[in-house]
Amino acid sequence: MTTLILLRHGRSTANTAGVLAGRTPGVELDERGREQAAKVVDRLADLPLASIVTSPLTRCRQTVAPLARARGLDPVVDDGLAEVDYGSWTNRKVSELTGEELWKVVQAHPSAAVFPDGEGLAAMQARAVAAVRRQVARVTAEHGNRSIVLACSHGDVIKSILADALACHLDNFQRIVVDTCSVSVVTYTELRPFVARMNEQSGDVASLVPPPPKKPAAEDSAEDTAESSGTGSSAAESSDAVVGGATNA
Repeated sequence: MTTLILLRHGRSTANTAGVLAGRTPGVELDERGREQAAKVVDRLADLPLASIVTSPLTRCRQTVAPLARARGLDPVVDDGLAEVDYGSWTNRKVSELTGEELWKVVQAHPSAAVFPDGEGLAAMQARAVAAVRRQVARVTAEHGNRSIVLACSHGDVIKSILADALACHLDNFQRIVVDTCSVSVVTYTELRPFVARMNEQSGDVASLVPPPPKKPAAEDSAEDTAESSGTGSSAAESSDAVVGGATNA
């Protein structure tokens, strides 16, 4: 199994302006966003990161820069993690967009929402999920099982990835909250993903370090065997598991 840490970028100038930035070039972190990015280094200090992946947009690159320097890692840019292409909605005030008929679809039936001259949310989810699974497979192949990879992306993108991991229809993804510089965690196994954290903003993530491999079954006590068959946070270790400027603002 490989653990994926989903990090939303820090607060940007577009967030504070209430603008749907989309893929507009040059949107940077504001002062608060830079502070958030700096704190990520300490928040994740106890985690042995094998790789850092990022959206190509500036605000995500800036968010992972302090962490990448601290770890001596070169971030991998994956276009599949880019922000939604909001088309002609790009750079418009969110307060104005809420009066559009399409806004109701975005909120209540997002799987059918396609932005004018832009991308559909269903298409966004498909390419985002493909991107993280591709990166998880790469890291597993390069660094072995039980590795940890961090991916920095955008609010709606991360929510769509979490919805997929939760086996939740995209039409319900607006119920998921992903704040700036929050951490969400998904462990991918051969059979299914397990969501360990969502919208985590505290510094306590040491428990995400993968535990050492379990002892062979012959050495397990009856008590250990009973515990491993439970559900919840230990399910990823059981025999069942072999191995956004978001539009809800």
